[in-house]
Amino acid sequence: MILQQPETWVLRLVAISCVSLAAKMNKLEFELTHFQGDGGYMFEAQTIKRMEYVILGALKWRMRSITPFSFISFFISLFKLKDPPLMDVLKARAVEIILEAQNDIKLLEFKPSIIAATALVCASHELFPSQFPSFRKAISYCPYVNKENMLNCYNSIIDMGWRSNKAEDMVSQQFSSSERDMLKRRKTNDYGKNHTVHLSQVQHC
Repeated sequence: MILQQPETWVLRLVAISCVSLAAKMNKLEFELTHFQGDGGYMFEAQTIKRMEYVILGALKWRMRSITPFSFISFFISLFKLKDPPLMDVLKARAVEIILEAQNDIKLLEFKPSIIAATALVCASHELFPSQFPSFRKAISYCPYVNKENMLNCYNSIIDMGWRSNKAEDMVSQQFSSSERDMLKRRKTNDYGKNHTVHLSQVQHC
């Protein structure tokens, strides 16, 4: 009913309730008056609380979104880098790649863990070309990484225009032409029946 007939006060209540929920995720104590100090409608604490429950129900209580950033530290640990500054640089570049690529809807079909692994593969080939083969092997052999999905994710990032400015495209050299041809054929044949499944993976790690 609320969503079908939104009025100004309803939209304000929803906005304040969302801000309140976000604040509760980060702080143990806060004042609701801080969110209502700019005039307009003033809501009682119980009214806001009821709206919070409505929002939580719509979200199925999933308040902590799983993103690619949640997996970067884990995958970096597979590289066995002993120099903290190098780890920081690699992590920073992977974050940049993720941020640059996140606006493309094609990435929605990949799990956050796959996006993180792929971003680190791209970053490692760009920053540490001599060590790239061992880095790629470490991630590819991880039991939690589906190699085919990672290759497809890599191809999607490449299609978005990502290119290394510091080295030749070593990633393309590492992935054999037969692997690429196989993946392209499978992606074309299975796209229609698998597209919904891929989109459903957005809610999982």
